Amino acid sequence: MTYVLIHGAGDVAWYWHLVAAELGELGHEVVAVDLPCDDESAGWSDYADTVVAAIGERAQLVVVAQSLGGFTAPLVCTRKPAELLVLVAGMVPAPGESANDYWANTGYKQVSRDVDTSDTIATFYQDVPRDLAKEAIKRSRQQAKAIGAEPWPLQAWPNVPVKFLLCRDDHLFPADWLRKVVRDRLGIEPDEIDSGHCPALAHPKELANRLEAFRIESVRRPEILGKRHSRGSEVPDG
Repeated sequence: MTYVLIHGAGDVAWYWHLVAAELGELGHEVVAVDLPCDDESAGWSDYADTVVAAIGERAQLVVVAQSLGGFTAPLVCTRKPAELLVLVAGMVPAPGESANDYWANTGYKQVSRDVDTSDTIATFYQDVPRDLAKEAIKRSRQQAKAIGAEPWPLQAWPNVPVKFLLCRDDHLFPADWLRKVVRDRLGIEPDEIDSGHCPALAHPKELANRLEAFRIESVRRPEILGKRHSRGSEVPDG
């Protein structure tokens, strides 16, 4: 089994390094790449191309996406046969929707008055060990703005089982708001973890174990996860 790990906005593949180590201990191969997120000329197809090239001929894929990676992961699943798609504090785009429009479409603007993004550690890494949080900030890149206006190109979500892991203590994506987004757009109840926005750094072992549990569930009880439908809606950037 190969886990394909897709980072969020302005991030790097390093974000997943602790989870990758845990999954490796469980006997799995891991693919994590740097998306061209600091390239103003790169579009969603370029993001997907980067992941697909890294996957190569590997099969039996579990595609995992963090935050803004939710725009890229479904594109990958249309081009590579995936066993499961997992969104971790992910964005859930609707057909034709841009990341810029996601906020208003999902009602995020109504809850954003309570979101203070002036302190990067407090917003993203409040439960991450301080040295690790500082390293994450040091490695981060400037997210290109142009892609925010590009419509999401799919007409429907891929026909792949989906799980959603919501972070209860997320300071960027409030839990009550995100639960509604997941229910409205994916038609499922999210699973939840006690974590801030970046569980791959705050709780890597627990996250790896949760991913593995989702994989095993999808193999043993595929009818529980079901297949994706064409429903869609809106999303923010993170």
